[in-house]
Amino acid sequence: MIRFASREYSDEEIYAILDRPIGEWFRRKFGTFTPPQRYAVVEIHKGENVLISSPTGSGKTLSAFLAAINELVLLGKEGKLEDQIYVLYVSPLRALNNDIRRNLEEPLSEIREVYRELGYELPEIRVAVRTSDTSSYEKQKMVKKPPHILITTPESLAIALNAPKFSQKLKTVKYVIVDEVHALAENKRGTHLALSLERLQNLAGDFVRIGLSATIHPLEEVAKFVFGYNDDGSPRPGIIVDVSFAKQTEIKVESVVEDLVYASANELSEALYKRLDELIEQHRTTLIFTNTRSGAERVTYHLRKKFPKYAELIEAHHSSLSRDVRLEVEEKLKRGELRCVVSSTSLELGIDIGTIDLVVLIGSPKSVNRALQRIGRAGHRLHEVSKGIILVLDRDDLVECTVLAHNARNRRLDRIKIPQNALDVLAQHLLGMALERVWDIKEAYSLVRRAYPYRNLSFDDFMSVLRYLAGEYAGLEEKNVYAKIWLDEEEGKFGKRGKMTRAIYYMNTGTIPDEAKIEVYTLDKKFIGTVEEEFAERLMPGDIFVLAGKTYEFRKSRGNRIYVVPKEGAKPTIPAWFSEMLPLSFDLALDVQRFRREVKGLLNNRRARRFLMKKYQIDEKAAKAILGYFREQEKYSIIPDDEVLLVEEVFDEKRVKYFFHTLIGRRANEAISRVFAYLISKKKKTNVGMAISDNGFVLILPKEKSLSEEEIKGLFQVEDLRETLKRALDNTELLKRRFRHVANRGLLILRRYMGRKKSLSRQQLNAQTLLRLLKKNYPDFPLLREVYREIMEDKMDIENAELFLSWVKEGKIKIIIEHNELPSPFAFNLEVIGASDVVLMEDRRELIKQLHSKIMKLIGEKQIKEESKNA
Repeated sequence: MIRFASREYSDEEIYAILDRPIGEWFRRKFGTFTPPQRYAVVEIHKGENVLISSPTGSGKTLSAFLAAINELVLLGKEGKLEDQIYVLYVSPLRALNNDIRRNLEEPLSEIREVYRELGYELPEIRVAVRTSDTSSYEKQKMVKKPPHILITTPESLAIALNAPKFSQKLKTVKYVIVDEVHALAENKRGTHLALSLERLQNLAGDFVRIGLSATIHPLEEVAKFVFGYNDDGSPRPGIIVDVSFAKQTEIKVESVVEDLVYASANELSEALYKRLDELIEQHRTTLIFTNTRSGAERVTYHLRKKFPKYAELIEAHHSSLSRDVRLEVEEKLKRGELRCVVSSTSLELGIDIGTIDLVVLIGSPKSVNRALQRIGRAGHRLHEVSKGIILVLDRDDLVECTVLAHNARNRRLDRIKIPQNALDVLAQHLLGMALERVWDIKEAYSLVRRAYPYRNLSFDDFMSVLRYLAGEYAGLEEKNVYAKIWLDEEEGKFGKRGKMTRAIYYMNTGTIPDEAKIEVYTLDKKFIGTVEEEFAERLMPGDIFVLAGKTYEFRKSRGNRIYVVPKEGAKPTIPAWFSEMLPLSFDLALDVQRFRREVKGLLNNRRARRFLMKKYQIDEKAAKAILGYFREQEKYSIIPDDEVLLVEEVFDEKRVKYFFHTLIGRRANEAISRVFAYLISKKKKTNVGMAISDNGFVLILPKEKSLSEEEIKGLFQVEDLRETLKRALDNTELLKRRFRHVANRGLLILRRYMGRKKSLSRQQLNAQTLLRLLKKNYPDFPLLREVYREIMEDKMDIENAELFLSWVKEGKIKIIIEHNELPSPFAFNLEVIGASDVVLMEDRRELIKQLHSKIMKLIGEKQIKEESKNA
């Protein structure tokens, strides 16, 4: 049974289980135990599985290691410490691994000193790191003399399990610590690790599992993910230590200008940098998060330019920078040499970066968990308050962040979603298992189902992956896809096939797709530049985008190239900054809907401003801006909320636009909007333009193809959303590119073979050929099913899209259709994404300003008409 820790142990009780010199060392170094240590150390000592959720700087890493170090020291003292691995520590960050090694070696040498004072000579407790950066010489040394504590990554663990000599050294593991669980659980790296841990358990027998995580929810599911399942399908028992609230957090939301609509881009920029300067001046070290890499570069550049005093004291940190540059920035931070670091998302994870006094978020972090994680980087010690300020730059952001900060203060967290039954990762591990030995099919199936993400895997799905690996799909050999295992279904056995299989596995294991820069060419083969793969995924024929300051229309793709034709003066349909944006979580989106209904009820209340300031802890400027925004929406149109879904029809010269105010987060919106666009294009025989945001989506049609009210309402009655979405994904760039990722993970397309790396362009061409073949001949092929599952469940949010549509069908949410001259204020941001030649923030603001002036004029005219009617 999984249960929450209810017992907080006293210092005396913890010292009682520690060998006296270790207790003495701890007392000198720290004085007293922190909350996670009080709840966890004794339980780990007893052999319980433990999941610890606590803020940065609360001593959770030491909570995990203390009982294990104590055991190693006792073995050393009794002369029983052998050359074997006792503790395995897994973290998703290679940079964090070196940190952990340093943070372990120091206490271990201090502990040896204390023992020496007391007359004991302890053998050395060895710590080593094994990742893709480790040289083969180092790895050889580890085989001869393994470390007692091994630090690794999920990918390197999978390879270690298949290293014939080294895997034997893992048989003695007693403790496995998984750090930064929140960064693994939601993606396929976590799925990959969950299977590796079950394979390790099969090799080493039972071991104690310890998961360490920042703010995450729901903890019971995360604990099941870390602990795994028994053969009878019940979760393995363990204890959840939730001390994520042990640290005080202070979150403020600020608008940098009085008027979020009419402030020009220039004024907004000036005000933003002036405020950042004030905050940096008032604090010793400030960490700024921008959500995007380009944003981090831009903010760093402007701060240095506007304030030369910071020229040497401000640095940028994001994943596109080289590892050396990032390490240098981290070291400078630790040494207190920087006043400010501007990061995209790369400093969210627990790299030790020393003391931060303030965290500033520019724009919404899109989820409560992420906000708490980022702000938790401030006030590194447990007794210090974590101070965070969110600076908002538009009115939708202000509303969203007001609700987000309120939820964060009240610990209303967003639920995470752990991928289920990923067949590409399964294929990789089944090949890894076949390399170990000959397996009984039933035994292998039950091992896989002990991993949380596969607990509900059907036997048919399991067998379809084995049959694919055994080469049982005719026609694939001609495409150079060869069998990698042998399978005897009558005997119920499988094993490895061919001499090259081991090399194929080593060179192609892992779940992170290769980063691709997509080359852009005109149809007559003229090279223009490159775009990110995530950007290319969104393109549909006819889409217009900007590159190098000029507009181009997308026509087709081949391999890793896309082909375009120049389109002078055309309006882009896809803005360049689209690919990097974080999606709003579904839970938070629903809370923003409820907030809309609450504010709607306050509009005629004289005390509305006071009420909002008090309940949501916002200043007068913010409360006034929110109420003004809602009043405008109400006067011009209606306020959509959790009971009312507004659809606006707006005509311009040649087109008609339908604004769907479905505030359910971009991922769920993407699922619904693609299905609606597909249904309309089939019925009206026309291309449908599309723009998506967290707050809704817009569909754009030729004027003569407009929809009746029945047709709009009919869209919400779609029978099978999944099946229709599957059809809508046909021939999209998204399907072609994601298929390459899945085919790489599932070893259908090899990234490296015979020591040679296959170019991404070649891989992509292979992927497109195989995709066509499989769709035609084997629509049920496991990796084809997986690519649809990944797009619908992991990239989009089909589950919550279905849930939302069911509320509409049941009448819990009422559809109201309005025919407006201009989009309403709540639709401005969507209009800007959809209409935009707005490549730049400046143009977006300008367009919103113009829309706002026109709307205010229409509201004024409407009021005059009503007054003269009543006169």
